[in-house]
Amino acid sequence: MPKVVSTRRPQLKPKLGQHFLASDSFALQIVDALGDVSENTVLEIGPGRGMLTALLAKRARRLIAVELDRVLAAQLRLRFGMFSNVEVIEADILSVDFDSLFGPKPGLRRPGIEFRPEPVKVIGNLPYYITSDILLRLFDYSKYFETVLVLVQREVADRVAAKPGSSDYGLLSATAQLHARVEKLFTLPPGAFAPPPKVHSTVLRLDIAPRAHELGLDRDGAARNGSTKDGFIEFLKLSFGQKRKTLWNNLKSNYPESRLRAALAEAGVKPAARAETLSLEESAALYRGLRDHHDRS
Repeated sequence: MPKVVSTRRPQLKPKLGQHFLASDSFALQIVDALGDVSENTVLEIGPGRGMLTALLAKRARRLIAVELDRVLAAQLRLRFGMFSNVEVIEADILSVDFDSLFGPKPGLRRPGIEFRPEPVKVIGNLPYYITSDILLRLFDYSKYFETVLVLVQREVADRVAAKPGSSDYGLLSATAQLHARVEKLFTLPPGAFAPPPKVHSTVLRLDIAPRAHELGLDRDGAARNGSTKDGFIEFLKLSFGQKRKTLWNNLKSNYPESRLRAALAEAGVKPAARAETLSLEESAALYRGLRDHHDRS
């Protein structure tokens, strides 16, 4: 029997959760949303086949593209090797040392002069399966960033931008809104990608605007160091630990009952309330109450 040869083109399968942007018009719209970058360093996360990279290379003063896929990183180096302003780093964005990349360089710091990092703009088409991890890491190092413009699964964008009291509001919402002003810009259909995902994607803009001082968190050592991962963030993790449980039940294992009861009363929060019903201001008030009662004891 003669061998039958299929004439169908093989479907491209995503590696590492990749769905490559394949629309020139959407690519231009995304890069335009980042604003003028002629005087900026831009960090691109997951450049893939370089659709956004090609536009950014012509606009940014400096472009650092971080790509995990070895083959794609090599292809990007070949393609953009003639651009003196483009640097391709083959690495996992979750393991990149932002302090070494954007912090003060050894020997260049002057005694008595505070180092002020150059504000970096971030852009990227984030792999769906680690979107939250990437965002949380960027928030940990938010002192280096000015704007974060990312393409994420629409449901994740809804969670990041959710308001207190809604079913989508959770730890990611609170953490994002603690660090930035959040805005959903526009949504892309699956057909804008190759291979097309099964979901829609939304372009999310986060303008870094930390609220630690405004919320009275400055006494926390982490807030003074430009990161609120410790202290208030740990408190938020406890508060949202089990979403169906009340604040009282989520927090009682970590705080003495009398201290927790007094802090709830001072903050005007009912013990039966759930974390997703509290605004950031109310959560911060409860956290300060618990912290201050500990200081007085």
